[in-house]
Amino acid sequence: MKASIIKPAIYLLLLASFTFGTAFTPTARNDANTEAFTQGRWEMLGQRKVDRKVDRDEILVTAREGVFRKIKLIVRRSPINMHRCVIHFRNGDTQNVELRNNIPAGSATRVIDIEGNRRIITKVVFWYDTKGLQDKAVVELWGRH
Repeated sequence: MKASIIKPAIYLLLLASFTFGTAFTPTARNDANTEAFTQGRWEMLGQRKVDRKVDRDEILVTAREGVFRKIKLIVRRSPINMHRCVIHFRNGDTQNVELRNNIPAGSATRVIDIEGNRRIITKVVFWYDTKGLQDKAVVELWGRH
């Protein structure tokens, strides 16, 4: 008699714990919620170790990274003279940006507003020189949703 009552009670407890447990568990966000959640947050899109001999480089960005309103380039390890960059978009458009900045290690370019506000970036090409560098710099591309 006890065994026949205990078995259904255990099933009922398991069912109740599963039902109430999942009701309070955070679920994956759909695209609209994720977009609202990440809006305004900076995200690293890629990086490139720049060669002292090369004066042009590019960072590729995948479409799955999403749409962006702003970008900036951050320099690590060694200073760099950043001349300009060209932002390439998925629809084939480009945006030319004059920078003309000597960027110390640990610093960034100004925040660059994306024309058309929210667009999918495929790559950013940048031109620079490294006169007087002792070490290779690392350039990071950051985007803001």
